[in-house]
Amino acid sequence: MINIEQAVIVEGKYDKIKLSSVINGVIICTDGFHIFKDKEKMKLIRHYAEKKGIIILTDSDAAGFKIRNYLKGSVGGNIINVYIPDIFGKERRKAEPSKEGKLGVEGMSEEVLLEAFRRAGVNGIGGAPKGGIDKMLLYELGYSGAPDSSMRRKMLLEALDLPSLLTAGAMADILNTMISPKELEELTEKLFSSEERTDI
Repeated sequence: MINIEQAVIVEGKYDKIKLSSVINGVIICTDGFHIFKDKEKMKLIRHYAEKKGIIILTDSDAAGFKIRNYLKGSVGGNIINVYIPDIFGKERRKAEPSKEGKLGVEGMSEEVLLEAFRRAGVNGIGGAPKGGIDKMLLYELGYSGAPDSSMRRKMLLEALDLPSLLTAGAMADILNTMISPKELEELTEKLFSSEERTDI
């Protein structure tokens, strides 16, 4: 159990229930896409963003990223993005898996959730941001601007247990809390040099 200063924004009540077993702090539900029309709840989220900061923790599917991007675009102040990995399966309470077949926040183990917070550097549990990874470095390493950039990003994100839907910009933000530019270069070399050798 960790203490969180910021308000954590999740999609639904089952996400909130799951997260309550992992953190002590304020948890606000968007009620899915209902947040797009809920002016009062957006006012509350903006208040927390301005006063204490917010943490956005949505599912790793397209709907979760749509809600995350809406919040990022609508809220000023201090925002930390926490990402759960792409893990395929079905939550116990559901009859069928989600549309994309990925587990949501409610389906994650406590260990995976704590690791996600640690990787994002929340309240210092992941250490200070390392910095130095920007869009230019991602371009130089082939993660953007090249014909196979999408495939390379997917392989890197998979190696780091991050969701496959991250854009290059969002990827730079989260990588800066996890690894240094040198470590990223070394990981890139490891991931793709063996691939190149097998092509010969």
